Amino acid sequence: MKVRDFFQRWLKFNTVGAIGIGVQLAALAILRSGLGIHYLVATGLAVETAVLHNFVWHERWTWVDRTGPRGVVLRLLRFNLSTGLVSLVTNLALMRLLVGRFHIQYLIANLLSIAAGSLANFFLSDWFVFPRGKRA
Repeated sequence: MKVRDFFQRWLKFNTVGAIGIGVQLAALAILRSGLGIHYLVATGLAVETAVLHNFVWHERWTWVDRTGPRGVVLRLLRFNLSTGLVSLVTNLALMRLLVGRFHIQYLIANLLSIAAGSLANFFLSDWFVFPRGKRA
């Protein structure tokens, strides 16, 4: 992969991720402040909402050159089992620490938690979910 292609994909990934952060924070705020759901349960649900959002956009834009109608369910499963799991574990562990122990405001703590898993999620997506030469 050329350096230019890598950075274009990285920028697309981060653009989708930035919108996904908005989706996650909005879901978290609605679930926590609007519905009064415990911050850890609300975090888990908000993460999955963002994971599904991000998958759709990565399918249709970030890795569109490696996707097609066949294999979408398998890619969604791989996405959830890799980047989704990293996001969930990172977010829940850091939210427990930052909110539960250090009493940081939950939306700020969530932004820090998201950032912590971002790099790992890019490489998991690039190598495992949307591998080169596997267009379906």
